[in-house]
Amino acid sequence: MSAVTYPSAWHAAMDFAVAHGVDTVFGLPDDDLVPLRALEGTELRMVLCRDQRAAAFMAAGHALAAGRTALCVIGKGPAAANVVGGLLEARCSGAPMVVLASGTGARTRGSGAFQELDQLAMIAPVVKWAHRVDHPDRVVPAIERAFLVAANGAPGPVYLELPADLLDVEVVRDRPWHQPRAQHPQPDTEALAGSLVALRAARRPVILVGGGMRHRNGGGEVERLAERLGAPIFATASGRGAVDETHPLFCGLAGLYAAEEMLPLWAETDLVVALGSRLEETAVYRPGFSAPDVPVLQVNLEPVDISHERPGHVVIGDGLAAVRSWLTDLPERAARPELLERAELPAPTNEWSERAQAANRAAAERVATERQRVAELPGIHIADLLRVLDEVLPERRVLVQENGLQDMWSYFYPHWRVPAAADSIVPSEQTSLGFGAIAAAGVKLAVPGSAVVAFVGDGAFGKLGADLEVLVEQELGVLFVVLDNGGYGWLQAQLDKAGPSRYRFAGSPHGTGADRPGVHHAVVDDKTRLDKELRQAAAACAAGRVAVVEIPVRLDDVPADLTETEGEHS
Repeated sequence: MSAVTYPSAWHAAMDFAVAHGVDTVFGLPDDDLVPLRALEGTELRMVLCRDQRAAAFMAAGHALAAGRTALCVIGKGPAAANVVGGLLEARCSGAPMVVLASGTGARTRGSGAFQELDQLAMIAPVVKWAHRVDHPDRVVPAIERAFLVAANGAPGPVYLELPADLLDVEVVRDRPWHQPRAQHPQPDTEALAGSLVALRAARRPVILVGGGMRHRNGGGEVERLAERLGAPIFATASGRGAVDETHPLFCGLAGLYAAEEMLPLWAETDLVVALGSRLEETAVYRPGFSAPDVPVLQVNLEPVDISHERPGHVVIGDGLAAVRSWLTDLPERAARPELLERAELPAPTNEWSERAQAANRAAAERVATERQRVAELPGIHIADLLRVLDEVLPERRVLVQENGLQDMWSYFYPHWRVPAAADSIVPSEQTSLGFGAIAAAGVKLAVPGSAVVAFVGDGAFGKLGADLEVLVEQELGVLFVVLDNGGYGWLQAQLDKAGPSRYRFAGSPHGTGADRPGVHHAVVDDKTRLDKELRQAAAACAAGRVAVVEIPVRLDDVPADLTETEGEHS
């Protein structure tokens, strides 16, 4: 091929993005505006954010929903500082993204230049790879490497700095772009053989699906493994959306979010099969997890993500590859055509499978009873709100969640189910306040054909701030269901346990201030209006409008499963 000459490093980066299949860029560029000039003439969609953290959250949401690398563009100095929180969330969520940042040029570095900052030192601890390009000859390979690292191994964010002295220096590419793709390394055969022995020996196994299995279970292989083993399926919070939660063996979330009906299963299991989970604190919180001496068979792409707190086999490699290998070697103890069609489970293959299904039914009956009870009470209760949302939204929908006191209703099985056609985006163990509210914009761009609902508290919604206007400008039809308790409910709950205090984190609902041009807005405090108002909001979103439905809620409307632990975990 003949050489291609770009007027700047940013032009080369945007050309690579187009060639790599990137369709959207999130960010807030430096005041030199070269990144925007580099976007001219391309079909890339630029989402100009008001805040760099919002840009990173949106990019992370886009990456998690789409399953491919997202691109974010920022300036230097305070812009780089602002993006750190978003990079931290992306790293812990396993969201593949590349952040391209401006930086102080080599000729003025160390001279007290405007907005000079050692950005690499600040950002390196929270990304997979951080690099500064100081010569035009290094631009092409650095860009290719950034996207390769972001997508491979455990996916995550990469930071690439393009200093000011590359703004007006030509970059030459004398070869075709190398197109890095996400590869899924096969586990070691000896490790698989050892794990297979453990699976065959287990009589009461449990499968735990983590965020590392997102976009790695499209064929329902995990559910088939559960059927073969007669094993209940649990998910971590970040693992939601990786399995079909309407499957009869799905038993909800593990650890802190485990339903009471599932605790006997965790107490009696003799093997936990953990797929793509770091076994973070909330996932292994007792009693919603096995005893410390029960072996855990862990499968992860990265050795650093293996927990060494528990005994058991370790398999380094792709979780889907491991599951497929096991399916090849395990007997089909429960395979029938109607099972694979998810119509129903056949007669239980063993007592353990029967107990898991019984626990599933018992949990569903308890929640149905609770929903019926609150439906007859005055006022709107969150359990009832989730029921109405489930009825109003189409099957193709994504629930984007937060991790506050009352939006956690959606974590507890089975107040919100994720069927095969749906998805759920949940904050990582970092639970950055506002992540779900802001990431919903990126999610909507990744799955434009799905209804996207951000189920958030008023404190989290407030973090969206001026970037609500960005959603309006971009015609992103996201439905925000805002639970308004007047502040930060979780902190207020902890404060109340300590006795009277002159401080307040939450109280009377105070409104979101979302009543502005371009936003479909409603405050609903009458349950007889709930169905109608949510349907109108969903219709507005389908037409490309942002909708905000505020629900005033009480601080004592807390999931029963959480009340015994909320004072122990913060």
